[in-house]
Amino acid sequence: MSSTAADSKTRLRTQEPSGWFTIPVPLARLFKKFPLLTYPPNELPARSPDIRDVPTLYVFISEEDAEKGLPSFNPSCLRWQTFLKLAGVDFCLRSSNNHGSPTGALPFLLPPSTPTNPRLQRPIPSNNLEQYGLDNGKVKLPKNTSSRLEAYESLLDHRIRNAWLYTLYLSPANASILAKLYITPTTTSGLVRATLAYQLRHAAEREILRSTGKDAVDPAALYQGAREAFSALDAVLGDERWFFGSKVPGLFDATVFSYTHLLLDESLAWGNRRLSEILQDYPGLVDHRNRIFQSCWGPSK
Repeated sequence: MSSTAADSKTRLRTQEPSGWFTIPVPLARLFKKFPLLTYPPNELPARSPDIRDVPTLYVFISEEDAEKGLPSFNPSCLRWQTFLKLAGVDFCLRSSNNHGSPTGALPFLLPPSTPTNPRLQRPIPSNNLEQYGLDNGKVKLPKNTSSRLEAYESLLDHRIRNAWLYTLYLSPANASILAKLYITPTTTSGLVRATLAYQLRHAAEREILRSTGKDAVDPAALYQGAREAFSALDAVLGDERWFFGSKVPGLFDATVFSYTHLLLDESLAWGNRRLSEILQDYPGLVDHRNRIFQSCWGPSK
């Protein structure tokens, strides 16, 4: 999620104390008077390889986890990483950030090049990755055309995403996780870290308010909305292995997994586990997450 400096008098109004994220009043006033300069994105990451036998997917991930091919910690990136693996696309991972993306957002993919065709390929943004996977994967995945798909996608894009944003970015109990994933790897400067935390927090609040149409962030309402969304997803999955009765998992399965996996990932050590606990009330979704994980990252992979 991209971040911007505060440019309005909107203040965080949640039912939890601000805790670690509290920014000194003089510094906050300074941001409002002099917003941070946002530079345009780079053309390509400097370490982009000249010759690539396989595509390279740039995502939010640590360098160490990228080398091991582990799941990204960002839902948007994990969605496409999972889809490409389900499609049977061979690719390697690279750690990056939004500023390092030619499109201004992650993920993006660089197609392969060879010594006989060394010309730098155009990066493929996320909105074209589904077609790339369908065209280049070893597995024939369905392109879901269910009339119900849009309604269920909306549950993920709004109710579950809003609760995710609150849980990771606004809940003080998870401040250490946010710092570990998005702040600490970026800089060693305490002032810059405080600034980045403020930006991320403000951007998350603004996105939630825009989505809900409310004047204040209400954690209880967000979690109730997430519960209703998980309940609906669990009902539509039913006793099937994959959503909408598909014989193989597709993009929607990958999208659901991008949230359920991260919420159940013990390595993240959630301080505020409310959203994870809600998810665990729906064992069908938990089992679905486990099947996807075994399919993409199991011992035989």
